[in-house]
Amino acid sequence: MVKKYGDLLLDTRRALLTNDPMEIADMMAKQLVSHVSGKPIPALLAERDLYAPAEVCRDVEKGLSRLMEGEPLAYVLGEWEFYGMNLVVTPDVLIPRDDTCAVVSLAVSQGLFLDKDPRILDLCCGSGCIGLAVANRVKDAKVTMADLSKEALNVAKKNTILNHLSGRVRCLQADALEPAPAFLGKFDMIISNPPYITGQEMQELPHGVADYEPRMALYGGEDGLDFYRAIARNYTAALKPGGYLALEFGMGQGDDVCRILTEHGYTILERTRDFNDRERAVLARYGRKEA
Repeated sequence: MVKKYGDLLLDTRRALLTNDPMEIADMMAKQLVSHVSGKPIPALLAERDLYAPAEVCRDVEKGLSRLMEGEPLAYVLGEWEFYGMNLVVTPDVLIPRDDTCAVVSLAVSQGLFLDKDPRILDLCCGSGCIGLAVANRVKDAKVTMADLSKEALNVAKKNTILNHLSGRVRCLQADALEPAPAFLGKFDMIISNPPYITGQEMQELPHGVADYEPRMALYGGEDGLDFYRAIARNYTAALKPGGYLALEFGMGQGDDVCRILTEHGYTILERTRDFNDRERAVLARYGRKEA
């Protein structure tokens, strides 16, 4: 059944209102119809009295069914915007969230003051959103993105190509819970948004996260701190003298993460908050830079 674009938007929003508040339902309806039709949202609104092709109406219905079942919008669209970049997103990787802008901003601010052609590692890279955002802003950075998941690395490689950063970004497999491979060499900065959800929190995750996003990218051990201990233990050796470590962490974990870093010889330089005013990231420095 064909519909006018205006009716397609209204019907989609009306259906979504059974599960979501007006603002969210309206945003999802517009993004879904825009994605399926290939029309920017302003064009959709300007052409609301034009009829959408039957295949567009059909594909919107398919996407709507997935949303009604609780699947996140990013997976339905297969893409998501983060830090001004468009990224491929699949259920093999976490959906990039605004929370992560906190650690990106710390890394970019420090990265701009590193020596020429700095080497930067994005550990537990997932979609590559952090490493690519840093490479996009620190124009001479050579970025390595590493993850244990081969599926995640495939997504990260696609995003590297999509954002025209293949010349300065490479992707490879590495495990944050094991000693850093010697072939990685030394980095001026290591950045990571590691798994940090506790055992208790894993049992309380909302349906859209628990049933769709990858468990291995979420679970950080019973206390949520396994990866912070491992990164400090295993990847400090991959930092140059005076190198920097920027980490995202979960709500209320800041003191514990900073304690772990301090115990491993780091100096805490800055702790920062996300857009919701929750402490979210830390920048630390290891040892003294050689003269």
